[in-house]
Parts: sequence; C-alpha cells; structure tokens
Amino acid sequence: MKRFLERYADQVQGVLSGFDRLRFRGTLRWLAYTQGMREYMNYAHVLLKDFKEYVEGVTEQVRSATVRLAESAGQKVRYLSSSSISKENLAREIAAAEGVQEGLICVFSAVEPCFSYEIRRNAQARKLELHGRQQRCLHYYFYLQHPVFGFTYLRLQTWLPLTIFIGINGREWLSRQLDAAAINYRRADNCFLEVGDLPRAQELFDQQLRTRWTQSFLELLRQYHPAHQQIFRDSPVTYYWSLEQSEWATDVLFRDAQALAQRYPHWLRHGAYDLSSVEVMRFLDHKTVPSRSLNKRFRGEIDTDMSRRADHLRVRHRVNENSIKMYDKQQSVLRIETTLNNVRDLKVFRRAEGNPDSKLKWRIMRKSVVDIRRRAKLSQKANERYLDNLAQVHAEESLGV
Repeated sequence: MKRFLERYADQVQGVLSGFDRLRFRGTLRWLAYTQGMREYMNYAHVLLKDFKEYVEGVTEQVRSATVRLAESAGQKVRYLSSSSISKENLAREIAAAEGVQEGLICVFSAVEPCFSYEIRRNAQARKLELHGRQQRCLHYYFYLQHPVFGFTYLRLQTWLPLTIFIGINGREWLSRQLDAAAINYRRADNCFLEVGDLPRAQELFDQQLRTRWTQSFLELLRQYHPAHQQIFRDSPVTYYWSLEQSEWATDVLFRDAQALAQRYPHWLRHGAYDLSSVEVMRFLDHKTVPSRSLNKRFRGEIDTDMSRRADHLRVRHRVNENSIKMYDKQQSVLRIETTLNNVRDLKVFRRAEGNPDSKLKWRIMRKSVVDIRRRAKLSQKANERYLDNLAQVHAEESLGV
C-alpha cells in the first residue's frame, strides 16, 4: 500500500482498514454430529423411542422463552413467510420508525434450512437409529442496537443442535467508537467519507481485534437465548465460537470524487483483464513457484468477474471460497475488500489444538475466534498487495468503461 499512497499522496486524504461484515457461528460441538448426539442422549438418559418427545420439548422451551422475551420488550414475534424479504432492511426501517437507539429492535421468525436429527426404523436390524440430515425448521432473528457493536443480529435455530449465528458490522461498531471519542465524521451507508481524526479512528478500529469474543457472545446468549441454561441444566453444553465469514475492507478516501472517477476505469480494466491467476493467488497468500506459474499442488478454481453494484462496477477475484474485490464506493472512496469463507488454505503459527505442550509451528488456520488476529493480518496484507499492484497502472487520462 505504501507505493500506492506515495503515488497519489496529493489526492488521498487517508486510509481506514478494518472489518466490514462478520458472521460468527455458535456450535454445540458435542451435538453437532450424529455420534456426538448419540453420546449426549446416553449421557442425558434419553432413549431413542423418546427422542421425538424430548426434542419437541426443547423446541417448545426455545419458543416460549423467545415469546416471553419479545413481550417483555413490548413487541411480538413477526413471522416472515417469504425469503425474498430483506430482514436487515425491514429491521432498519423498524428501528428508524420507532427511534430505537439501543436494545432490541424486533424479533422475526422464518422457516429456513438447517441441519438436524430424526429417528428412523431399521427394519432389517429391527431397531431405531438416529440420523442427521438437512431439513427445514423455524429460526428466530433478533435484531438489536448493541451498546458496543451497534446494529447486530442473532439467528437462533429452534431444533437441535440449536446452532446460532451472530452478525456484526465493523463499520457500525466504529461509528459507536467515534461517537464515544467525540470524533466528527461523515458517513454514507456503510462507508466513512470524512473523519475528523483519521489516525485516531484507525487506532479505534484496531482495538476491535482485542475484543473478548466469547465473553461478549455469552452475554448475548444470556439476553436472547435464555432457554439454553434451562435446557442443559443437568448436562452442561457450551457453545464453540467460530468466524464463519469475514470481510476486511481497506478504504482509500480521496479528496474529491473527480480524482477517483478519473482513475477508477483504468484500475477496473487492469483488474478485469491484466491480472494473472498467479498474481491473484499471491494476493490471497497462496504459495507460487519462482517461474511465475501456479503451484502444481494447487487444486481448485481461480476466476475473475465484473458486476454492477447499484450504479457502480466492481471487479472480484476468487480463489476457491475466498476472494478479493475492488469497487468505488460513494464516489470518493476506493474500497479493496478481502472476504474469507474457508481459512484452511491459510496458516497460523500456533500449538496443536488441545495440546498446550506441543511445539509451536505453522499449522492450518482455524475458524475459531482465537485465530481472528492472524486472519485480520492476512486480509490486510492482501489488500495492501492489491493496492501496490494498482500503483503500477498508468491512470492519468480518462477512459470509458
């Protein structure tokens, strides 16, 4: 990024890098696979013939607790029958209409796909068997204005294994931090156009990486999944927290929209037509060989595509499930964003999981929240490599796209 900023120093007011959208997953690991579920049932003294009654009781506890929670907040659970309804947009409309600045905004329910269990009769073996499979069940969505994270949602599956997703936005979070620090800013949608103190804003952004994630999510559970403690009172099962998907965005704030508009078509064309697969792999921290060709051990897909977002064009480069993209945001902001869905292609210097006495070495990165800092560092490096690549593009004349 240094080369890019040196080249355009007179046209750029600053840079902000940090998380954009984050989707965390809470998993009851003991119950998340069929053999583990069988072991738990034995531990809880639940017979296969009683399984249906047991799980229906668990679901009813979750439903009753959710209805009581909504009613105590002066609300009711709103059922959404269509998947085409944007829950986020609807929640934001409700928050604006009702002036919700903090606390619960609304609770939605929707029937959606899930992984769960069922009992089948094995006629040949003359016994009942537990099977896990993809099904559809009721989910609850809790939208809230969190005192720290800002606009946040929690998605709770009502059937075992009661998987939870928590959605946070780093820019929403930064807004709360800037407000608390009395730093002026101008924001449009999910983007900062101006910030009174950019170095201090970056420091606040960096502080997000020091969050005690498990503690924060346990507090959310106590508030919005109160049935958990009651359901597992006799056989405690705790949630394992992982980062299912992360977006790390580097925003280059130009002094005026014209400066960006003049150069962006050149960068867009370069990204769409000139970048090789080897360069894309290097951006996303994949090893390549000195001959500037792909590593023969690589098995997967690499592609580049261009699409329109509202009235803007963006280019995206994908390596398997991970990607890096570029787009002009709000006319005066150039955004480079790395999205990680599968981190098994990446490495972290750590000990073996569950063995604190093992040797420190480069191992496969986990989705666990304990590897978030390394995940953020690799995402930032990817964005910086991309920007430095753009610095070599001759982009001084206007070019139609």
